[in-house]
Amino acid sequence: MSRTVTIEQLFKDNRTILRLEWVAGKSGGDRELAADKIPLPTTSLIGHLNLIHTFHIQVFGIAETAYLFSLPENQRVHFVEKLFAHENLSAIVLCNSPEALPILTEHCDLRRIPLMVSKHHSPYVVDVLRLYLLRTLAETVSVHGVLLDVLEMGVLITGESAIGKSELALELITRGNALVADDMVELHRISPDTLEGRCPAMLSDFLEVRGIGILNIRTMFGETAIRPRKLLRLIVHLEKCSETSFAQIERLPNENTYETLLDVPIRKVTIPVAAGRNLAVLVEAAVRNFMLSQRGIDSTQEFILRQREYMTQTQEKP
Repeated sequence: MSRTVTIEQLFKDNRTILRLEWVAGKSGGDRELAADKIPLPTTSLIGHLNLIHTFHIQVFGIAETAYLFSLPENQRVHFVEKLFAHENLSAIVLCNSPEALPILTEHCDLRRIPLMVSKHHSPYVVDVLRLYLLRTLAETVSVHGVLLDVLEMGVLITGESAIGKSELALELITRGNALVADDMVELHRISPDTLEGRCPAMLSDFLEVRGIGILNIRTMFGETAIRPRKLLRLIVHLEKCSETSFAQIERLPNENTYETLLDVPIRKVTIPVAAGRNLAVLVEAAVRNFMLSQRGIDSTQEFILRQREYMTQTQEKP
């Protein structure tokens, strides 16, 4: 399904933060920006006025507006006609609250091109709308699991049904961590190597625990126990394990494992589930260990190196 957003929706979502006013072309609010028709949404959707590599949303800052005002009448008409000749033009935003030229409002009304005015400076407007479009039109996939903010890091807990993901999430929340989404997690690729996890609106704030039912985490634990979104950094997979298989697990893995979601590799840690194991402590330990690895600290390799040095010194002794 194509990921789209209308100009009208863009205006409503950013009206307050950008102090937008819709001055012309109001009949063009149904114009859509579609991700599948744009190769590079972050660069080709919005930007300062450019008639060569045209943007779908053209932004006029102080320099662009001053240039347009400085043109003689005949050149100004030619410039505006060239601007509106591009088929991909979807909206125009004038920044710093300049006076909209009658020729712009006339063309916008005639061609159904929304014309908006913002009281903010153009770089700020471009940054806000670019981030908004990046998130709104991001490639998306839904996965089964629980997404948490554990020690300020986005952690996705996965595993087969009834293995105890929600119970583990509840224990982590009681330890001061926060819930993003339970059962169904929406992952959005907001950059080539970054996934942002969000909760479907229907499931927001809720956590289902077998035997208890549906819990409203925000009501029970307060606002700090909920996060609206979180960048996914680590996957913790829970795996059932018998005594025999538990004893056969490799104790010093030499290589890290990854799981690819939306073409983005995410570090993955598998934790065996067995009687007597404190999974909440293990998850927090896995997160701390991952943080250390991001800083170039590998405890396993340090231990192996220390062991080798000890064996070398022992062999050298007479």
